[in-house]
Amino acid sequence: MSMKVREYFKSGEAWVWMNAGAVTICLIMVVGLLGLVAVRGLGHFWPANILQAQYTDNGAVQTVIGEVYDEKVDTAQRLREAGVAIPEGQETVTRYSIKQGNRDLTGQDFRWVMATGLSKQEYPADLVRLERYEWGNLYGRLKSVKESGAEVASGPAAWAELQKRLERSNGIHEQVIAIEKGDIGRINYALENLRLDERRLELKGKLTDQARADLTARRDALNKQYEVLNQKLQTLNQDVSRDSAVFTVADGSEKELPLGKIVSALRPNEMGVLAKAAAYCRNVWAFLTDDPREANTEGGVFPAIFGTVLMVLLMTVLVTPLGVIAAVYLREYASQGIVTQTVRIAVNNLAGVPSIVYGVFGLGFFVYFLGGSIDRLFYPEAAPAPVFGTPGLLWASITLALLTLPVVIVSTEEGLSRIPRALKEGSLALGATKAETLWRVVLPMATPSIMTGVILAIARAAGEVAPLMLVGVVKLAPTLPLDGNAPFLHMERKFMHLGFHIYDVGFQSPNVEAARPLVYATAFLLVLVVAALNLSAVALRNRLREKYKALES
Repeated sequence: MSMKVREYFKSGEAWVWMNAGAVTICLIMVVGLLGLVAVRGLGHFWPANILQAQYTDNGAVQTVIGEVYDEKVDTAQRLREAGVAIPEGQETVTRYSIKQGNRDLTGQDFRWVMATGLSKQEYPADLVRLERYEWGNLYGRLKSVKESGAEVASGPAAWAELQKRLERSNGIHEQVIAIEKGDIGRINYALENLRLDERRLELKGKLTDQARADLTARRDALNKQYEVLNQKLQTLNQDVSRDSAVFTVADGSEKELPLGKIVSALRPNEMGVLAKAAAYCRNVWAFLTDDPREANTEGGVFPAIFGTVLMVLLMTVLVTPLGVIAAVYLREYASQGIVTQTVRIAVNNLAGVPSIVYGVFGLGFFVYFLGGSIDRLFYPEAAPAPVFGTPGLLWASITLALLTLPVVIVSTEEGLSRIPRALKEGSLALGATKAETLWRVVLPMATPSIMTGVILAIARAAGEVAPLMLVGVVKLAPTLPLDGNAPFLHMERKFMHLGFHIYDVGFQSPNVEAARPLVYATAFLLVLVVAALNLSAVALRNRLREKYKALES
């Protein structure tokens, strides 16, 4: 039997099965991890039923209303050591985390309750969950709807009236956002450019009376436009604050809320599966397209998605030609001596340098030295406020291009080394110059390897956070780096990033429990974004590989 085992291992079949098993285990672990992240993250958007129960705590009876958020089983001894009164003879205790919301009334979104203290547990159909622009969710019952302080609906008719008027207030809110971010943003941008133009003319000694009059006339015209828009904003704000609704909360008190502060209102307990599925799709879409709120613990992540994709695309545009040119020189033009070998070793070592080191280098060289020099030479009118002498999209893209440059160089060199020498010599023999051979024969055949390097660069750069914290990423960017104001792409602006968003929400959030599902959801979204970018590059590489397969053969 031992001889058969030795022969089996000598044949190599055992190692094949061991490798296959290892790969299978890795795939199962990856799929399991992604599944866990997806379930914990995407499950947050499903409208959960709202529990109402009586809770007895130290003899006091309270009404608890909220969503069952988490469940834990603890030992009674551990809880007694923590100061919790647990009856003798009880070995384990089940606890529930209730998302009770109403943070402006209770001071906390969540509370832990003992399962033994709960009684009269039920799920009434009339319980309402409000998503608000501030203070998180509110749970309670709708009592009445008011217009300008006068009651217009109460009882069963109030719910339909609330939905109708809430749709109106959300429409007005969208108009307000469009004016503030669009028209007023454009005017503010133009006014700032006028201020810089005036300062520029003043520094050059060309601020004549005529030039000053022209600038004043343009500024007055913009101010008039602003006044018109401001009046429109005031009218819209009055309209959005017209309606309000009164809710009865868990302790029996009443809370009146302007509808302009409410995002949505649901009664999950009376909703069927299809209604909940529709609400789930709306919540996911809002997560993908809205701006963040409440210190990034509420709302969406669209600015972070936009910033991540834009930065990766700019990084790819920068790193690809630099990496290809460096690899071509090392392989095709440089003499293969000790100096070239030293450069190759240095390039390979750069791939192992911690990313934070690149961030420190980018902050010192690109931001302070290069950006500061650009400001002194080309933007003296902006002083003392920096333009390029501060972290921004350009420096973040260049820093990540430098970080991923070794990957592209090594991959491109590998591709160049696999091109048959006969093809190059044949091209030269037919009268082509070395440059023509390189451009028409060598580079096209090496394109799949170049794309492999780009894929690896995208995979590494998209998830980097440490260097970006130093060279451009911020917690909340008021404006996107790409907008309708010339020159449209503002390379000097700071931006948001999905990786940093995960760090900020997970570790810097003032409301950790509320933010935890968003950490999972954003992490899963980052994986999808990286996968989408990589699959696009893989599809392009495979297409190019098929195109040049005949030439390689």
